Amino acid sequence: MIEEMLAAHSVLVKVFLGFLVGGLFIPMMTAKNPLGFRKASFIYTMIFQAIATMIAFAGIVAVFAGDLGWSVTTIIMVVVWAVLMYIEIKKYKLIKIANLQNEDAHKLLKGAFLKISSVQILLVVIMVILMILKAKGVVTI
Repeated sequence: MIEEMLAAHSVLVKVFLGFLVGGLFIPMMTAKNPLGFRKASFIYTMIFQAIATMIAFAGIVAVFAGDLGWSVTTIIMVVVWAVLMYIEIKKYKLIKIANLQNEDAHKLLKGAFLKISSVQILLVVIMVILMILKAKGVVTI
């Protein structure tokens, strides 16, 4: 059972990474439509939170069902998850309250969206690499 939970966790992380990369196209697709950017950002945030929560749930179930314990890497994963959620919520709140009719504000937020998404992708990739190195025995955290 634990193997299935870890496999589900792994698949969800890959889906999440693909979703994050796909999200980089939102500012480009809504370049001329500020309200569309706000709506797309809202939908993106909801899906982001849903997938991230599924990842966390699958991971926590695997920890408790498999009696894996709270290793350093597990704690790092929880911290990365919390940071990702915090960043995403702050990003959406900023987009929600901004005056997107102002061309400069719209450009600024599109740039911020891309930069924040890049940081989120980097965090997930670093965590995946850390777990791959741990599985191969290169890292013993």
